[in-house]
Amino acid sequence: MTRTRFDIDKFDGITIFNLWQVQMTTILIQGNLEKVLTENKPTNMDRLK
Repeated sequence: MTRTRFDIDKFDGITIFNLWQVQMTTILIQGNLEKVLTENKPTNMDRLK
């Protein structure tokens, strides 16, 4: 398995959110992780502990 690093800063509120979102989506798709974006999250994930 290969590991790829990308230099993308965390969203800090200053950067344009849409640009940041597109960059993150592109990285996930390139890493064959697009199912993370399309799968439903577990129902218990919304509960606060």
